[in-house]
Amino acid sequence: MPRNKPYYKHLSGSSGLVTTYEEVRAGFVALALEKNRRATPFVEQARSLKSAASQAKTPADLLNIESIQPALLTASGVSDKAMNYLLPKDKIEAIQGLIAKYLEPAGPAFVEELVFRFLLTRGDTLGGSMRNIGGVMGERKLARATLANLALAHISYQWLHSDSKEWLIGKENDADIELYLTAISWSIKGRDRTMIYNRKIPFIRKNIDLCLLSCNPQELSTAFTAPSRYIALGELKGGIDPAGADEHWKTARTSLTRIRKAFSDYGLSPHTFFVGAAIENSMAEEIWHQLEDGTLSNAANLTNADHVASLCGWLCGL
Repeated sequence: MPRNKPYYKHLSGSSGLVTTYEEVRAGFVALALEKNRRATPFVEQARSLKSAASQAKTPADLLNIESIQPALLTASGVSDKAMNYLLPKDKIEAIQGLIAKYLEPAGPAFVEELVFRFLLTRGDTLGGSMRNIGGVMGERKLARATLANLALAHISYQWLHSDSKEWLIGKENDADIELYLTAISWSIKGRDRTMIYNRKIPFIRKNIDLCLLSCNPQELSTAFTAPSRYIALGELKGGIDPAGADEHWKTARTSLTRIRKAFSDYGLSPHTFFVGAAIENSMAEEIWHQLEDGTLSNAANLTNADHVASLCGWLCGL
């Protein structure tokens, strides 16, 4: 069999896809560090809350400190989203319930009890935001590798800012833009290319993790609805826990099958690829089989920098 398929640049067999123990360990450490980074604002808020609440001589006095009213609601167990649906009287009732049930029974330690309950709710918020953190970190890693490939080839690019929704010109000093980047656009050999992350494709009616389209930023909105403009579509599973590896692959495999079916209805067969952080032996064998029979165009282990660089180089050259 000719060795000209793109995945041969970083794979020689299924074993190369398997996540090693060292990579799993490093992945868990990276997640812990990210969780700590995201928790820092909550810890600082708790410190400020403790300082402000210490002015109160009794729990009831907390109602008179205007600046901490939102924090009192949080300590009552009310989420940021729920706050938007509560009337002023409901908010007061929730805070009064906190005071009566938890702060007054705490006696002189009511401020510490308040801070504890504030952090308890914030911890739930953080836990919710961490559920897909593996995927988010995976997107960042792929974005950074794509930018690196473009920079090495001296190919200029634009990127879409997640907050401003503006397309910005890429600069040589582009540190940390992957934190805010949701799409990258470039031109190679006269061909316009746009890579976009985590978007719902109209004719598939499902979110796809990565899509490479033949278009420039101005054409993106119309290209989304044109099946012929899609060059490659991929599934990314960034979770590092080996216990969930098989389930992640099953989900990705179903999504990739759905993608191929949707395009085949239009007589099209764009490239499909898979990137996973936790890949076990049985998964690796199935992925390798799909690569060899042409079902998948490419695949990579997210924890392996060489894999990621090779796959993103392939995407940049399509």
